[in-house]
Amino acid sequence: MKASKILVLAVAASAIATFVVFDLGRFLSLEALRQSQDALAAQYAANPWGLRAAYFALYVLVASLSLPGAVILTLAGGGVFGLGWGLLLVSFASSLGATVSFLAARFVLRDMVQARFGARLADINQGVARDGALYLFSLRLIPVVPFFVINLAMGLTTMRTRTFYWVSQLGMLAGTAVYVNAGTRLAELQSLKDIASPQLLGAFVLLGVFPLVAKALMNFIQQRKVYARWNAVRPQTFDRNLIVIGGGAGGLVSAYIAAAVKAKVTLVEAHKMGGDCLNYGCVPSKALIKSAKLAHQMQHAERYGLHSTPRTSDGRQNLFSFKAVMQRIHDVIAAIEPHDSVERYTGLGVEVLQGYAKIVNPWTVEIALNDGGKQTLTTRSIVIAAGARPFVPPLPGLDKVGYVTSDTLWDEFAKLDEVPKRLVVLGGGPIGCELAQSFARLGSAVTQVEMAPRIMAREDAEVSELAANALRADGVDLLTSHKALRCEIVNGEKVLVVEHAGVEKRIAFDQLLCAVGRSARLAGYGLEELGIPTHKTVQTNEYLQTIYPNIYAAGDVAGPYQFTHTAAHQAWYAAVNALFGDFKKFKADYSVIPWATFIDPEVARVGLNEQDAKEQGIAYEVTKYGIDDLDRAIADSEAHGFVKVLTVPGKDKILGVTIVGTHAGDLLAEYVLAMKHGLGLNKILGTIHTYPTLAEANKYAAGEWKRAHQPHKLLEWVRKFHDWKRG
Repeated sequence: MKASKILVLAVAASAIATFVVFDLGRFLSLEALRQSQDALAAQYAANPWGLRAAYFALYVLVASLSLPGAVILTLAGGGVFGLGWGLLLVSFASSLGATVSFLAARFVLRDMVQARFGARLADINQGVARDGALYLFSLRLIPVVPFFVINLAMGLTTMRTRTFYWVSQLGMLAGTAVYVNAGTRLAELQSLKDIASPQLLGAFVLLGVFPLVAKALMNFIQQRKVYARWNAVRPQTFDRNLIVIGGGAGGLVSAYIAAAVKAKVTLVEAHKMGGDCLNYGCVPSKALIKSAKLAHQMQHAERYGLHSTPRTSDGRQNLFSFKAVMQRIHDVIAAIEPHDSVERYTGLGVEVLQGYAKIVNPWTVEIALNDGGKQTLTTRSIVIAAGARPFVPPLPGLDKVGYVTSDTLWDEFAKLDEVPKRLVVLGGGPIGCELAQSFARLGSAVTQVEMAPRIMAREDAEVSELAANALRADGVDLLTSHKALRCEIVNGEKVLVVEHAGVEKRIAFDQLLCAVGRSARLAGYGLEELGIPTHKTVQTNEYLQTIYPNIYAAGDVAGPYQFTHTAAHQAWYAAVNALFGDFKKFKADYSVIPWATFIDPEVARVGLNEQDAKEQGIAYEVTKYGIDDLDRAIADSEAHGFVKVLTVPGKDKILGVTIVGTHAGDLLAEYVLAMKHGLGLNKILGTIHTYPTLAEANKYAAGEWKRAHQPHKLLEWVRKFHDWKRG
C-alpha cells in the first residue's frame, strides 16, 4: 500500500483512538447538550460567526470519521442556531463530511477492492452508472440504514463524486430538518426515541421506497407507450406461446426449452436447420481441419519414426483426392444433420415451418412459406435468433474477380478437382487463420492478408506471435499491416492489390476467400418497421429483451459474442424469460465465456488475458507452464505451447486462462468449471489427473502457482524441526 494511503489511515485511526481513549463521546449526549445549552447560547450571542464556523468544522470532522454523535450535533444545531441557520449548517456540513468519508474510502480501498473483485463488481458498477443516484437517494431517505455504511460502500463504486454530493445533500434534507426542528424544542426532549418514533421511521421508509416504486411505475408507463400504437391490433387470444425465428443454435435451444416445458412453440427457418454452425461453420471447418492435420502428419511422418509421404515434382502433395476430402466434409454434415432436423424437433413437440418470418406487430408474425404459401400466427412472445452472415468488404473489383466466404466455399470448392493452387485469405481472425492453415496443409499456396499489425488481435501478443509462426511454418505467406485496396484482372489473371508502408504490392491468385468477420442478419424481419433499435446487432437489455418486453433476441444477432455455445447459453435466458418473465426474469450471465481457435496448435481461452486485464486496470499475477515439459505431449511429438493462468495477486482465485497447444479447447473445460463454481488453483492441484495425459498440464500449472507461493518462513521452521529430529 502506498505511503499516502497509509498516512490517511493513520490520521483517521489516530482521531478515532483519541475519541475513544479520552471518552469524547460523553460530550455528545443529550444530557451534556442540555447542560451546555445556555453557555453555547451565550457564546453564540457574543460571537455568532465564530461559533457557526467552529460548529461546521466539528460536524464535518465527526461525519467524515463516522464518529457517533451526529444526531446530538444535529439537535445542537437546532437548539443553538434555530431552525434556519441550524438546517443550513447541518445540511452542508453533513453532506461535506459524508463526501470526505466517501473520498477517503475511494482513495484507500477502491483500487484494491476493484482489483480483487472487479469481475464480480462489474454488474454493480453498471447498476451504479445507470441507477446509482436513484438508489442512493432512497437510502438517504431511510434513516434505518447507517449513513457511514452508505458513504464507505459508495466510495468503493464508480459513482461520480459530484453525484454523490448532490444526491446526499438532497436525500438527507428531510431527515435533517426533522432533527434540527426537534433541537429547537430541546428542553422538551426526554430521549432520542421522542424524535425517531416508529411512525416517523415508517414514514421515512415509505418515502425512501417511493423513488423505487416511481421507477417501476415509469417503466410500466414506458412499456405502455411503446405498445401504444399497437393496442388496436393486440390479440385477445394467442395462437402460440412462443415463436422462434431462426433454426441455428440459438433458435433450436429456445424452441427445445419451450417444448420441454409444454409451451406451444413454432420455429421458423428459411434455409437449413442447424444454421451456420452445422452447415457452414463449426462442423465443416473442423472436418476440414482434421483432414488437413492428418495430411500434415503424413507429410511429416518421420517425426513419428515412419516414412513421410512424398510430394509431386511441383511440390504439391500426392496423397489424397481433394474431391474426396470435400465429400467427407459433406458426409460429416449429413451425419450430424439428424440432430438438428425438422423430424427431430417435430418429435420433441416443436412446430417447424420452413419459410421467411416477418414480425408485423409485437404479437403477430407472418411467414412466407418456402412452398409458396403464407401463414400468419399470433404469439405471446418472440425470440429472434436469425444469426449472422460473413461480412464482405466493399473492395473495388471484388465481384468481378469472384470470391468465396466461409458460407459458400464448401459448395464452391466441392466443384473443384483439386485444391486451389493459389489462395488468398482476407482476414486474420479465427476463421481466416483456421482456413488458411488448413488449405496450406492440403497443398495450396496461401497468402493471408491482415490490415492490423498482428493476427488474432483479441489474444495476447505472445499468442498472436505463436499463431503467426505456426501458420508460416505450414507455408502460409502471412502479410500483416497490409491493407487490401482493390482487385483486378490483368492479362486474364486475378490480382489483389495491397498496400504496406505506403507501397503497393500485387498478389496473383486463383481463389479469394473473404474471412474478415461476420455481421448480424437484421434486414427483412420487420425490425425497422417496429422501431427496434439495431446497431450491428439487435439492441437488448440484460434480460435479452428489445424495446418490446415480449420480443427477445439471442445468438449472433444479439451479440456480444459470436459463438455457437454462447448462442445456446443466451437461448436459455431468452426462452425462460419469454415464457416465465411475469414471475421471474434472469439476467444473461457472461462471466465465464470460453472460446477456442482451432489452428494447430489450438488456442483456447476463458476469462481475462493479460491484454484485457491491463485495459480494465485489473491487478493480476501470471503463472505459466510450458507444455514442452509434459510427458504425454513429448510422447505424442506435440511438445509445444503453454498454459497461462491469471490469478488475483496473492490468491489462487482464477481470473482467466489461456492455453496454447494440442487439444487446448478440451483442456480448457477444467478451468471453465473451476471459474464457474469458484474453485481455485489449490483445488485443481489437489485433483488426481490420469497419467500420462495432456490434462496433467492443468495440474502442473497449478503446481507452478503453488511453488511461487510457498510459505518460506514456515518451511524454514519445518527445516529446523527436522534438523532437531535428527539430533
